[in-house]
Amino acid sequence: MRPSRTQNATNVALRFLARSFAPDETIALLIRRDPPGKTLQRIAPLERVLRPRYLGWLAHENRSGANIHVGANPLRAGSRNRTKESIATVRHLYLDLDHDGEARIASLRASDAVPTPSAILSTSRGKYQILWRVEGFTFAQQESALKLLARVFGGDPACTDCNRVLRLPGFLNSKYDPAYQVTVEYPSDSTWNAGDFRLDISASDAMLLSRAIPSRQPPGELTNSEHDWAWVLGELAHGKDAAKLTRTLASRRSDKPNPLYYAQRTVDLASARLWLVAGIPADDVVAMLEVRRRFEIPAALGSARAREIAQTAQMMIARRRLD
Repeated sequence: MRPSRTQNATNVALRFLARSFAPDETIALLIRRDPPGKTLQRIAPLERVLRPRYLGWLAHENRSGANIHVGANPLRAGSRNRTKESIATVRHLYLDLDHDGEARIASLRASDAVPTPSAILSTSRGKYQILWRVEGFTFAQQESALKLLARVFGGDPACTDCNRVLRLPGFLNSKYDPAYQVTVEYPSDSTWNAGDFRLDISASDAMLLSRAIPSRQPPGELTNSEHDWAWVLGELAHGKDAAKLTRTLASRRSDKPNPLYYAQRTVDLASARLWLVAGIPADDVVAMLEVRRRFEIPAALGSARAREIAQTAQMMIARRRLD
């Protein structure tokens, strides 16, 4: 006898949940109706959710028109609400692709800036949720990475909270008529860390930055530092790697008391200026600078440093507009 649609749905959901969370963890579920109506939130140990009776109840609610969602990160034991403070650990990075999904997934697969996704959910025609199973991320690192993922690959910039919920595969997305069955594929079984995400600058950045370079060159003789500044701006605009630029500039300027400090600051200040001129929000610029130097500069210093550099770049832009 072939399994029923309900059995298929619960089997898919069970496999997804078992892959995504550890047996002793607590997860959050949302049972929500569209158009907005009554929303139920259930917080329970994973082992309870995986029981046939519990999955059967979710399937019943889904058949009745409710949409089934699950939190992307596990909660602290004993939590009563799905708040940011209740999140136990960062388990996933995620990306919502609501427009041009097929093209954006192709771009993501071709990019060497991110590792292979752990799961790709098809939530409706042309719309996807991408998941990477990760470890070792702080909440601040996760938020920065989520903002960069959304900006680089054209995802939904609003989906960057650690208490984000995802559609549960196997069940129907009842937002549409007819309802769309949420499916999932698993391109990778790996667990990734911060070093696997190289979201510093991408081809899309290069296109933005090339339009942001000022065409007017300063008159008169340029100093060595001004030559460095113009060179770094041009290299960044053509998509050159910031880490390689930093090393090259440091080796060129051995006359400086601290060549590495000089090179890091020049490259980061140039990047911040170009990003801001290209229309990238200042908070995102700060996050990008923090991520870039996360392995070179202590976190406490890196955050203050990134904010100071972004503010300096903003003042440079303002002064130029007054010229």
